[in-house]
Amino acid sequence: MSDIHLFFNTEIGVQKPESIRNKNTRCPFCAREELTDLIDVDGPIILLKNKYPVLENAFQTVLIETDDCSGELSLYTKEHLVRLFTFALKHWQAMEEGGEYQSVLFFKNHGPLSGGSIAHPHMQIIGLKTIDYMENVSSSIFEGLKIAEESDVLFSLSTKPKVGFYEFNVRMSNLQQLPSFASYIQIAVHYILNEFPFRASSYNLFFYRMDEVIYAKIVPRFVTTPLYIGYSIPQVPDNLRKLQADIIEKYINKPSS
Repeated sequence: MSDIHLFFNTEIGVQKPESIRNKNTRCPFCAREELTDLIDVDGPIILLKNKYPVLENAFQTVLIETDDCSGELSLYTKEHLVRLFTFALKHWQAMEEGGEYQSVLFFKNHGPLSGGSIAHPHMQIIGLKTIDYMENVSSSIFEGLKIAEESDVLFSLSTKPKVGFYEFNVRMSNLQQLPSFASYIQIAVHYILNEFPFRASSYNLFFYRMDEVIYAKIVPRFVTTPLYIGYSIPQVPDNLRKLQADIIEKYINKPSS
């Protein structure tokens, strides 16, 4: 795989507000009237330039998901969920097709172990001018045990995870499948935060485009295994089928109330 390094501007980094660990920090996303460099707005959803562009050779944007600072993706109504992903995927695709970037990252951090700093629900879309992130992504990381499938949207649990242990995947081939795609992502997030066999308060949500197919990878975050940090060796747990059965029972085959 290719050598990929992004340069981080530490002088800008130390200026970033921190509201995930410091609850007394004033939330910059709640002061909507003070937001600048807005790119697009759809009701409570806002896309704007990142005020703290810590990455060099990159165009960084922030997508504020809601005007509810205590909101969370697993709790959104279906209407807002589809509205959010429609908005986000449109802008991700527009940046990809603009021709200015080698690749465009689209991801979300949630919780103290996710790598994020602001608690208010948001995502990031980042155009990389010199790096193609797909050079270090293999299709095998999206292979796994099927949890559910609807309208050709596949929800699975990775058997060849990228980092290790538990990773959920959702795959769709066209935007007409967006409601099912968004719903499966929401189920994965809700399971991680509420039903996971290990206490989890953090997750990452990553998006990829490969051969005209869009993938989402939802990863519960814990302290990263030293085998991956030191040797890039992912570990696969021996209870994947038990976890598969658990989420099917609680979310997919759950009787309607």
